Amino acid sequence: MSKTGQKKAIVIGAGAGGIATAARLAKSGFSVTVLEKNSFTGGRCSLIHHDGYRFDQGPSLLLLPKLFREAFYDLDTTLEAEGVELLRCPTNYNVWFSDGENFELSTDLARMKDQIERWEGKDGFERYLAWLREAHQHYELSVSDVLHKNFTSWWDLANPSFVWTGLKLHPLHSIWNRASMYFWTERLRRVFTFATMYMGMSPFDAPATYSLLQYTELAEGIWYPRGGFHSVLAALARVAERLGVEFRLDTAVSEVLTAADGRTANGVRLASGERLDADVVVVNADLQPVPADAGHAEVCVFLRERAGSCSSISFYWSLDRKVPELQTHNIFLADDFRESFDDIFAKQSLPAEPSFYINVPSRIDPTAAPEGRDAVIALVPTGHLLKSKGHPKSATAENGMLRDQDWPALVERARRSVLATVEARTGCAPLGGLIQHEIVNDPFTWEDKFNLDKGSILGLSHSFFNVLKFRPSTRAVGLDNVYFVGASTHPGTGVPIVLAGAKITAEQILADRGQRPTWKTHPDQLVDLGVPQNRNTKMLDRVRRPLFWPAVLVALFAAWFGLAVYYWTPLVGFRR
Repeated sequence: MSKTGQKKAIVIGAGAGGIATAARLAKSGFSVTVLEKNSFTGGRCSLIHHDGYRFDQGPSLLLLPKLFREAFYDLDTTLEAEGVELLRCPTNYNVWFSDGENFELSTDLARMKDQIERWEGKDGFERYLAWLREAHQHYELSVSDVLHKNFTSWWDLANPSFVWTGLKLHPLHSIWNRASMYFWTERLRRVFTFATMYMGMSPFDAPATYSLLQYTELAEGIWYPRGGFHSVLAALARVAERLGVEFRLDTAVSEVLTAADGRTANGVRLASGERLDADVVVVNADLQPVPADAGHAEVCVFLRERAGSCSSISFYWSLDRKVPELQTHNIFLADDFRESFDDIFAKQSLPAEPSFYINVPSRIDPTAAPEGRDAVIALVPTGHLLKSKGHPKSATAENGMLRDQDWPALVERARRSVLATVEARTGCAPLGGLIQHEIVNDPFTWEDKFNLDKGSILGLSHSFFNVLKFRPSTRAVGLDNVYFVGASTHPGTGVPIVLAGAKITAEQILADRGQRPTWKTHPDQLVDLGVPQNRNTKMLDRVRRPLFWPAVLVALFAAWFGLAVYYWTPLVGFRR
């Protein structure tokens, strides 16, 4: 029961964005109920268990740790206080090539120097440092000017200050073209661009801004939460419950209800027929319809026609022994690199020779598998489904059969390719004979289990016209009291980005009701160079900017003096 006069909020979906938004609203005085159709929280950040083996169903590495810490800090706690232990992977990835070579991405600068100079000479390392500097700028500007800012009007995008920032982010360059300026061999260009797969995009299409992804890996490392990625979301859910949030699992929502005007949401109807009233409805779902009236159905069709991210065929294998040749994170790149991405994004299919990612969580966290054995996850990016199951135009051929690809055959081909490639490139024992049990998620699984439109595992694409103000906003258009959070909403996909988006959405809800946020700004955002962070800062530790204005004044004086001398000297006979 809510207190008299207390505003009620309903959050549809217990994914990362839904949990974080619910916790922030509860902290701000709302009575919050989270409705989740599945029997678990976390959405894609959930776990699969089988006979002592544990697999991360979705994300398996933690990047941008500051954004995770910020979410907990704003709720007056910390990851550590909530029992979350982050394990740092000793190396980031082993990238395997078909010619028998491999490249080990690492935060160890000396190790990186040796490898880069091997392939590109001493000048290559200098270019790598220049690339790091640019990627660092992409990272810092994105965090300050995109991930913590809402774009509620076109002026936010056209503002001269943001335009200047935008130019520094190189959004009109592809990450491949930009990387090619710094890395001159095909091998290293592939090594430093494959991370666009995190966003379900091709490196030949993804904006250069997203070099920030590999920058954060190289500067801050790759982390893994002990007990699986879901442990972070479980901890966040516990914080939300302490703040009064009610979680109702196995509770599907059929529609958002509106008042008589048809433009003001006032609750939801559950699949069971039960009605729940609310002052605010937050939708943490992937492009799901709001009320089922014609106008909003057209909006959903419009969104579904936008470019989506790729899907995946993911295998979860329980092995009967360890495979020491594999590290925690392994990337296997196709020889026909560009063609493999074209097969995914132009043909919406599985490449003839796919690139793929192998994760061995038991390598970093032994609790992921029984002693002496390994849990292995193989993620093979592939095209998404040709049509959504919710699309009004049925994806059927004349004979009534689904007009899509033969996914069982594609799954079998992906399995054979992964097993053969891993064995050939690493020299390990044949994995096929070690697999005791297999679980598979294909595009249909992603669509059915998590309501991911067309099985696009990362929501909408991050192409130029799918970001910032072009991306679905945090507030529903033409429907009051409805807000959005999640991968297909501003600022975008990926768990840390969604957590930043939850803060934006919550602040939008509060601002629309004349309330101010109850959370404090994260310390990392308070640092003002030149100003001590507290009165006890020692003199030796005070940070001072280089003197800028005196240098400008000196330059102006020098220019004035030069002009004065030039024009004055003829009067006294020095110039003729």
